[in-house]
Amino acid sequence: MKVFDLNETNIFERDVNKFLVHDSPYFRIINFNIKAGEVFPVHSHPVEGELSILVLEGEGEFLGAEEAATPAKAGDIFICRIDEPHGMRAKTNMRILVTIAPPL
Repeated sequence: MKVFDLNETNIFERDVNKFLVHDSPYFRIINFNIKAGEVFPVHSHPVEGELSILVLEGEGEFLGAEEAATPAKAGDIFICRIDEPHGMRAKTNMRILVTIAPPL
């Protein structure tokens, strides 16, 4: 069993901070911290699979195709295919936990 303390990654040194939580042949978990007013750019990956984005803290918007925005707050989870456009815009300092399966 592995235990990872996400409190240790509550760091906002850059516009977007990235912390690898777990990496295996089955899935990858990454913690991103996004400063207020910053955007985690909309992107997609040309592979099969799914991803989830769990908002740990803060408020902002999930950005999809053509930057269509859906409100996002702590406790919300967004699930989509990896090949669908996805990104985030932070209104306040925002922490998200991204799970990718299978890992890229």
